[in-house]
Amino acid sequence: MSTTPSSLAWPDGLRFAFGTLTVLPVKVTRWDREAARAGMLCAPLAGLLVGASAAVLGVLLLFLGAGELLAAVASVAVPAVLTRGLHLDGLADTADGLGSGKPAEDALRIMKQSDIGPFGVITLVFVLFAQVAALAQLFGDSWARGAVAAVVSATVARLALTLAARTGVPAARPEGLGAAVAGVVPVRGAVVAAVAVTLAAAGAGAFFGPYDATVAVTLGPTDTWAFPEPYDAVRTALAVLAALAVAELLLRHCTRRFGGVTGDVFGGLAETAATTALVVLSLGR
Repeated sequence: MSTTPSSLAWPDGLRFAFGTLTVLPVKVTRWDREAARAGMLCAPLAGLLVGASAAVLGVLLLFLGAGELLAAVASVAVPAVLTRGLHLDGLADTADGLGSGKPAEDALRIMKQSDIGPFGVITLVFVLFAQVAALAQLFGDSWARGAVAAVVSATVARLALTLAARTGVPAARPEGLGAAVAGVVPVRGAVVAAVAVTLAAAGAGAFFGPYDATVAVTLGPTDTWAFPEPYDAVRTALAVLAALAVAELLLRHCTRRFGGVTGDVFGGLAETAATTALVVLSLGR
């Protein structure tokens, strides 16, 4: 089987990504491995749309006179709404499974239960508080910083799913979304996606971020030109890399504990990556 999707699979891949990772009325027409591969490679595009929607609502509220806290709450709510809370539910279930301390089979059974245990509740509270607090600070700095953070965090959250679906990462169960996408993305494709998102995020940070310092260039005996130095380009790229690193640590831990990935683990990875990106972007202000 080819390690990269054919040109015919990309439209199906886009439908797969938006149909499974958002609530948009997109009909998934193919569930085979090739469509899943293309879909997981397109996952950051779904995140881009989700993040842009969150940014637009947050900025709109700011322009209407709302405070930074309300704008942050609204921006955090948008990804939850556009995913029917599936990623948050996956985070809670993963926390319950890990926190149970039970063998893999028992932990997976706990994760499949419809209720949320104490570990899940505590994790949700702290994660949502962290996301709102970070975004409120960023919106307080400027509407552009908050908007960029909302877009970057949602995009890197889905990029974490692309990396988690790479070759070599097994599924913990033989059924479910985790089994459908586990191991479908070639490592090379995952790396290319990560590099592309990191560079795009750095560009967004440079374009919308503040210019806190200048670089002086001497052009002659009396002429010196000062050019702005965009620190936010580096900060935004580091936020993406930090988010992926923390998500990778969680992925490896879940793989050891559960024997592989599940749909809940994917949700936990997405929320972990998004939160890490927001926290890093809020530091050093």
